[in-house]
Amino acid sequence: LIADRQEGIGVCGWILISLSFLLVLITFPISIWACIKVIREYERAVVFRLGRILSKKAKGPGLVLILPCTDTFIKVDLRTVTCNIPPQEILTKDAITTQVDGVVYYRIHSAVSAVANVTDVHLATFLLAQTTLRNVLGTQSLAQLLAGRKEVAHSIQAVLNSATEQWGIKVARVEIKDVRIPVAMQRAMAAEAEAAREARAKIVAAEGEMNASKALKQASVVLAESLAGLQLRYLQTLTTLAAENNSTIVFPLPINMLESFRRKNTGG
Repeated sequence: LIADRQEGIGVCGWILISLSFLLVLITFPISIWACIKVIREYERAVVFRLGRILSKKAKGPGLVLILPCTDTFIKVDLRTVTCNIPPQEILTKDAITTQVDGVVYYRIHSAVSAVANVTDVHLATFLLAQTTLRNVLGTQSLAQLLAGRKEVAHSIQAVLNSATEQWGIKVARVEIKDVRIPVAMQRAMAAEAEAAREARAKIVAAEGEMNASKALKQASVVLAESLAGLQLRYLQTLTTLAAENNSTIVFPLPINMLESFRRKNTGG
């Protein structure tokens, strides 16, 4: 779409340009105020001469010379633009309806392409961002969307960069702001998470009981080898109970002692 400044103008074009120069010289220095334009540091000017783009590279920043009657120009802002994507109704891969909104940060890196290749570069980028968000998230499940927001955002950014390259657009960053799911689905997910936590708690409790039973078995084997050790354990238990200021102390008595007393009474 970009024509060379010395080709395709024709004889009539050169005549008009010569007359424009002549008009500037005749009305100088008054015409200088209409010919010189100031372009800011963050702007670039795309100059059209007789309807054709004057150069493959935009002009600026600084002073730009514009010929009256033959030249027109369009200013292009090169600063980063924030594109807020409104909430989009999306059907995920696992058939769950969600509302997702996001934000896209982009800037124009080629002012000539942004002017010559698309009618409204900002509107086109905004509509493409909405469509890309729906298309990419439609291939993801709800779990992938909730757990991998950064990966999804990078995928959207790559698609946008590929599509907007010919428009002179560079997408700097894509962020997913919020993911809204139906209330019924929130309750179902909460119930599922609670059930999973209860199952894990039961498994942990069962493992604790198993370890405790193994420890008790080992302790019983050790105590069975020494009767004095068993009595010391009794005394330690009594000391623990007495430290708690209890009025009643239960003293364990071996059953075999009662059996020996019963046999003596029977023999007597």
